[in-house]
Amino acid sequence: MVKIAFHIQKGGVGKTTLSGNVAYNLALKGKKIVMIDADQQGNLSSWFLHTLPEFELADILNKKTDAEKALVPINENLCIIPTFGIGGSLKKYAETALVYEPQAFNKLCVRLQQLNFDYAIFDLSPGMSLLEKNIIAVMDEVITPLTPAHFSIDGIEIFNYELSKINDDFSKQVKHKKIILNMFNNSFREHNIIRDKMMTLNYTLYTIGQDRKLAESQTAGQSIFQYYASSKTIPEFDRLTGDIIERR
Repeated sequence: MVKIAFHIQKGGVGKTTLSGNVAYNLALKGKKIVMIDADQQGNLSSWFLHTLPEFELADILNKKTDAEKALVPINENLCIIPTFGIGGSLKKYAETALVYEPQAFNKLCVRLQQLNFDYAIFDLSPGMSLLEKNIIAVMDEVITPLTPAHFSIDGIEIFNYELSKINDDFSKQVKHKKIILNMFNNSFREHNIIRDKMMTLNYTLYTIGQDRKLAESQTAGQSIFQYYASSKTIPEFDRLTGDIIERR
């Protein structure tokens, strides 16, 4: 099972939008996918789930239930382990119990692999607390979403510094080779300047254009592939998803 996290230490860059649509696209291509909502706000869960499930991620970590019982099916190939944005326990677990259970997310991923998932897609909060560090340490790859803003390249440098510390501290080699430039508008000069700078870095760059249908699809509780199959963003989602599958 390949484990991928979408993360950067900045909010509002579209981590949830991108991780959810990539996960859905992987499922469309016949892969068995589990999304793990590891953001205390629970936005990925509220997007895809229309009713409150019985269990959340924190219940697995607190050993109140097994991962299999907490899985909520979205379709034949896609499931989610949710986090409750209101009344959830993930924040409390991360602040009080995680320090004593450093293998918690490794154990979770082992269990998910036993359930025959091909990919586990983690949506993380924009912080770099013990929670995010422990999750990143068990990933195979981190994909970084950014917006075409002035300090985006600084954000990559800061994340790379933190990732190098995680790799050293946990004796890992988590890959970080893909950047998504989200909400890109080719008619904006500043966006093009930032894109051109990013193209000189040692990353594969993907550009997801501005499209109001992405926001509308989340309001409708659907992926962009369900809501508007003609979206101009879909070819780039297909390119990214194809690269994830090809380089497994």
